[in-house]
Amino acid sequence: MELIDHMPVTRRDGKLIVGEGVKFERIRRITGYLVGTVDRFNNAKRAEVKDRVKHVKIN
Repeated sequence: MELIDHMPVTRRDGKLIVGEGVKFERIRRITGYLVGTVDRFNNAKRAEVKDRVKHVKIN
């Protein structure tokens, strides 16, 4: 395995696969903050998250 710009690169079947096996956590923008979880939010912020309108595009 080699590194390109600090990302792991694997060669498989003549193709480069970049970033395989990299662990990441979902980051969302909630009420003006970039967060992974709402664990540290108080009840008011949790209520804001719960009451948010979810925009979904249905084909």
